[in-house]
Amino acid sequence: MKKSHVFLLAIALWLTACAAPATEPPDALQKIRLPMGYIPNIQYAPFYVAVEKGYFAEAGFEIEFDYSFETVGVKSVGAGEVPFALVSGEEVLLARAQDIPVVYVTAWFQQYPVAVVARADSGIQGVADLSGKRVGLPGLFGANYIGLRALLSQAGIPEADLTLDSIGFNQVEALLAGQEDAIVGYFSNEPIQLRAQGLDVVEIRVADFVTLAANGIITNEAAIAENPEMVRAFVGAFLRGLADTLTNPEEAYTISLAYVEGLVADDPVQMEVLIASIDFWRAETPGHADPAAWENMQALLLDMGLLAEPLDLDAAFTNEFIP
Repeated sequence: MKKSHVFLLAIALWLTACAAPATEPPDALQKIRLPMGYIPNIQYAPFYVAVEKGYFAEAGFEIEFDYSFETVGVKSVGAGEVPFALVSGEEVLLARAQDIPVVYVTAWFQQYPVAVVARADSGIQGVADLSGKRVGLPGLFGANYIGLRALLSQAGIPEADLTLDSIGFNQVEALLAGQEDAIVGYFSNEPIQLRAQGLDVVEIRVADFVTLAANGIITNEAAIAENPEMVRAFVGAFLRGLADTLTNPEEAYTISLAYVEGLVADDPVQMEVLIASIDFWRAETPGHADPAAWENMQALLLDMGLLAEPLDLDAAFTNEFIP
């Protein structure tokens, strides 16, 4: 992957600004179970790098990765059972509407990564072509569902015009088997895997139509009020892992081998997944949340009827902990 000298210099300067002092890890690390929202995957490389290089340890944390659903992570953080989780923006607003006091503190993905994917010979070329079709997605929740609804909303198509199948994280297998007319997934993952298996596909990307608050790190109001330095330390450790992944994806891939079962060295498909994911993480200020993306997300959820009234977005996310 080509990188300009200017970009590399910017990353180096930014990494210096956000890095914690190079000190010995504390004698007693705070053990943290981190809900991830998805199965072990190369897309989590920045977190694996931050663990393997000792950035989390330097910040005072011992991390246990928990690959449960986003909804589980939101409830656990809201209840104070764990201090952090990885979730998409819509989960924050839906939780706060139920008085679950979660707060989004780091934007990991800078673009909403969801796309509808169909066989190139299916006749599906745009959102309007989904009417009457069977579409598979992990479930009627989370980023995949919200992304699909965003596309339908842009085209003025009611959900009832489609047949939605909850198939878990089996989108690739379902489309290959002809079980679904289309699937919903991350366009840095499923389309790449499908093409690698010889299937020509088309993608309808949410980010081409609307900017929405995407995946990031959440904590809760109590942690921010009572222990802001813990939040700052955690965010800083993650951003160091992200910076290293951006500048050296090959190293990040190698590190991830120990964390992702079935991942093998020099797999061009999985390396392509990582490189494609990196394009979603780049930002002038890594970790910074875009207020407009949150406004758009709230408008979508109101239109869907998932929110009864507007929320205080200033309480839902913050850039306070971004260097």
